[in-house]
Amino acid sequence: MKKIRPKVYVYGAVALVAIMAVSLYYFFFTVFSTKPTAEYLYIDDDDNIDSVMVKLQPMASAHSLTGFSTLARHFGYDGEKIHTGRYEITPNTSTFTLFRHIKNGMQSPVKLTIPESRTIERLAGTLADKLMIDSAEIAEHLADDAFCSKYGHDTATIMALFIPDTYEVYWNISLERLMEKMQKSNQRFWNANRKQKADALGLTPVEISTMASIIDEETANNGEKPMIAGMYYNRLKINMPLQADPTIKFAHKDFALRRIYNKLLTIDSPYNTYKNAGLPPGPIKIASVAGIDAVLNLVNHNYLYMCAKEDFSGTHNFAVTYQEHLRNAARYAKALNERGIK
Repeated sequence: MKKIRPKVYVYGAVALVAIMAVSLYYFFFTVFSTKPTAEYLYIDDDDNIDSVMVKLQPMASAHSLTGFSTLARHFGYDGEKIHTGRYEITPNTSTFTLFRHIKNGMQSPVKLTIPESRTIERLAGTLADKLMIDSAEIAEHLADDAFCSKYGHDTATIMALFIPDTYEVYWNISLERLMEKMQKSNQRFWNANRKQKADALGLTPVEISTMASIIDEETANNGEKPMIAGMYYNRLKINMPLQADPTIKFAHKDFALRRIYNKLLTIDSPYNTYKNAGLPPGPIKIASVAGIDAVLNLVNHNYLYMCAKEDFSGTHNFAVTYQEHLRNAARYAKALNERGIK
């Protein structure tokens, strides 16, 4: 009988190790996704390992799913509480890396843009589109004075807490944590320079935001906003009603109105600046940064009146006297009629 040479055992062992190494690499360290661009896995509160596997299936190759399932069993992930979150799966993400991220809750952040929303409901809808939080939950809490008071506001002024910007947050952030982030952002925004300018005008940051929200609705022309701010400030100083058309739209909750007729001015609302002197109780939208800075850097002049220009340029004719204002208004009304704008 021939003796088996020791080299044969060595070669066999090397071959076995090589096969194991290739298998390990194939199932665990090759790319997980078959997609050419980044995909995202969203894991909710009610997900389990089975539903996670179902969500992963459209993105993965068969061997990647097998590898992920094997890792889940081996590391006990299938019996653990699933970490909620948003997980990025790039074309270069390996099965092992993805598993490690999901198991440890290492999710990818979301770029959340706070828009210049007109209503709490619209803001809630925008936030819910980007986050795990339900829109109804957001709207309900922002309409609760007790909840708003935690952040130094009430339901009328809570919109002043939000500064339009893009923030990096996690998809599963709680509403409370989101509000804390908004509060810190607001505190950074209202730095010493802005607070000093607000104090010089005798207005609080909330009042500045309230006036800015009206000005934002009056024009999209940032260059003209300081002029409009100066006009409204002149009215405030003499306790003259602001008579701001955007506040009438807000009071009626009808933002499609293109002309403000006298019959609309009788609405009983604290936001009716034709009936009530001074600023309304709070912002009529999330004010833009340009709008806020326009108020803080308003132009000092003697104008008390303004009317949209008849050329529909989005800018305004300003007037010192009511008689001059009536002439401006007549030209604008004529232009509206000629265009058939009701």
